[in-house]
Amino acid sequence: MKIPNTAHTERPWRIHEIAPDFTLEDVWALPTPGGPDDLPRLVRLITTGGDTPQPLVFRVLFDIRWKLGALLGWDDADSTVGARVASLRERLPDDLRDGPRGPDTEGFPFTSVYLTDDEWAAEMANRTVHAVMHIGWVPNESGGYRGQMAVLVKPNGLFGKLYMAAIAPFRYTLVYPALMRIFVRGWQRQDA
Repeated sequence: MKIPNTAHTERPWRIHEIAPDFTLEDVWALPTPGGPDDLPRLVRLITTGGDTPQPLVFRVLFDIRWKLGALLGWDDADSTVGARVASLRERLPDDLRDGPRGPDTEGFPFTSVYLTDDEWAAEMANRTVHAVMHIGWVPNESGGYRGQMAVLVKPNGLFGKLYMAAIAPFRYTLVYPALMRIFVRGWQRQDA
């Protein structure tokens, strides 16, 4: 469920000091109820897919996006983290740089930046944006914990801003609802 941006901005996340020049696009409460130490479980689900089949709409949209990106050169090697933009790892304070980085995602272009007891950040870049997926582990209303996902972006010029505006309806009506279903199924499968 989409939640107010303040659910992210008012927490003392380390990402605030690392990516102050990024814009907060979205904040979502994830359907992943658990205990205080379950962030690694959520990160594992995100990075491996948790053997959860992706909904057809999700697969089709991402297939279209990757094919457009290949055709238009949006995802060429010279547009990635380390090529077009420096990695956020270069901004990390010593304690985060020396700590766990976290796993990389399989099948998606995100690379882990850092992992703590209650947050994980991963980044990706292409010709449109430099983006961060931030996953936090927060207390929930019933006395347990749950995941919280924030998406932060730094659009690449006017083209990047137009791209973000153009994909917004698809993100809210198709991508995020499908992603929440993936989280529900994956979390339940891990419980089984």
